[in-house]
Amino acid sequence: MHGKEIIKVIAENKDYIWGGNKLRNYGKTSSKDKIAESWELSFHKDGPSKNENGELLSEVLMPSDLGSNLDDFENFPVLVKLIDSADNLSVQVHPNDEYALKNEGQYGKTEMWYIVDADEGAGIYLGLKEDTDKEVFKKSLEDGTVTDLLNFYEVKKGDWYFIKSGTIHAIGKGVTVCEIQQNSNLTYRVYDYKRVGADGKERPLHVDKALTVSDFSAFANSKLDLKISNKRLIGASKYFSAYFAEIDGDEEFVADKKSFVAFTCIEGEGECEGKKVNLGDTFFVPASYGEFKIEGKLKVIFTEVRKYYVGIDLGGTFIKGGVVDDNGNIIVEDKIPTETEKGEEVVLDNIATLINLVLSKAGLSKSEIEGIGMGVPGMIDSKTGTVIFSNNFGWNDVKISAGIYKRIGVSVEISNDANAAALGEAIFGAGRNFDNMILLTLGTGVGGGIVVDNKLIEGNKSAGAELGHAVIVANGEQCTCGRKGCLEAYSSATALIRDTKRAMEEHKDSKMWEIGSLDKVTGKTAFDYKEVDIYAKAVVDNYIEMLALGITNYANIFRPNAVVLGGGVCAQGDNLIKPLQKIVDREIFAGEAGPKCEVRIATLGNSAGILGAVALVMNK
Repeated sequence: MHGKEIIKVIAENKDYIWGGNKLRNYGKTSSKDKIAESWELSFHKDGPSKNENGELLSEVLMPSDLGSNLDDFENFPVLVKLIDSADNLSVQVHPNDEYALKNEGQYGKTEMWYIVDADEGAGIYLGLKEDTDKEVFKKSLEDGTVTDLLNFYEVKKGDWYFIKSGTIHAIGKGVTVCEIQQNSNLTYRVYDYKRVGADGKERPLHVDKALTVSDFSAFANSKLDLKISNKRLIGASKYFSAYFAEIDGDEEFVADKKSFVAFTCIEGEGECEGKKVNLGDTFFVPASYGEFKIEGKLKVIFTEVRKYYVGIDLGGTFIKGGVVDDNGNIIVEDKIPTETEKGEEVVLDNIATLINLVLSKAGLSKSEIEGIGMGVPGMIDSKTGTVIFSNNFGWNDVKISAGIYKRIGVSVEISNDANAAALGEAIFGAGRNFDNMILLTLGTGVGGGIVVDNKLIEGNKSAGAELGHAVIVANGEQCTCGRKGCLEAYSSATALIRDTKRAMEEHKDSKMWEIGSLDKVTGKTAFDYKEVDIYAKAVVDNYIEMLALGITNYANIFRPNAVVLGGGVCAQGDNLIKPLQKIVDREIFAGEAGPKCEVRIATLGNSAGILGAVALVMNK
């Protein structure tokens, strides 16, 4: 049983002069002649919504019902409306927060429109066609030609548009919109077709203020459309995230502890947890409600408040970056060349360029993200944000966090790339249900990271967790670090290839020679032949035995819930994991009497670098 209740929201209706009566088809009732807007989810004083008992949502909901992502907001940050335009809305613009707070004592407004329905040929005005001089724009207001300067988009049901503050815009006649916006009722009208209100007077304009806050550059229409589970993310901002879902049957959704979930039915009908859902209905699902089911044949718009981060995976050839939400969904990603050979300042410039690029693709500004995380190869002092030494880059004492802050103006958290990957697996991947986890990456070398009580263990000057360089065989195989007998010298992909070649050279009758030559040996060759070739089996058995020895040592020291393995060799799946688990279970201190340590395969794959970098910020 859920301890909280899903609430059907009762909207507050508005009768502005441009409104019609289509919203009556969406279950809205009013004694007034027109219903221009229904404020579906609103804590705003100009139109607060209520529950079915007539109580204001703003008074009955507790902070825990809203979610931890809203803790930093002074007021409830979002407002959801349905809009029916029987006539053109005024040409208008909304200020940003900085201007609005300074001059109006309230927040600005960024919004998005989902087109619920539209008459044939109906459309919207959105942004300027080309860069425009302020004086030219002002003259167009005076002579009534302002719409000639604006983009006109003919719209249809199912379109959506994101409108940042400062964008000049207007909804045309014949459009029904679901609007998700900042919790603001601040609008600067610049042109209203010289029509008059009920008092016989033209409605006031706010031209001087509008000229101050408007963006006069050419508008670029771009929009998000990212499938996340059974929803599509269609709009993201600091104040709201909007999703679309089409349900035919039944679908499970989740309200986690970080954010409430509100949903508005824009087509069809159904049921949610025993409550009838009709066209035009909006429901509020409290944060921490957990899973809830929507059944029927319907389309809905979801509204949540998510947090966003930028993750940077700094590699020797390419820099990869992405915008990530607080549930580990990569919203957008891209990469650019590192250009290490051009020096550290060029690399820092390239990182900054990539950050701006992914933010632009996500439609987010720098002020809308929680921070930037970065995984960097080498010896890293994460406390000071310094690359102490990186052989890959030829860097010594590079203050990378300060360099990026200077360019972007957003705080940066860095760590060794393997440590970042470990934290990423702990928060988003194979270890997400565990407090204690160790990651071992089995590649050219053996890297790793240690997470204890959900915190990275980095050691003195963040130089710890060189797990591949613990000796498991005294005076054993030569390691690249200079010592002999390290785990890396036995359990890396490089070591596996070396041992496979040795076996082939020593045993000319090995079936592994069917591949043709030693040059064609890979980390999977011995695994491919282990069932038909005793020499291949011996290579695999030795590899697993040595890797299990290292895992057991770490399990005995740190007592993690799991040791997670990454790298190409993990493609062997159960052929690797099952025998490893068997040995670890047998060899671990106290055996069955002690806590179990699971051996798992990493799940983040190529996303580990970006998600690990974001985890650094989330876990600071």
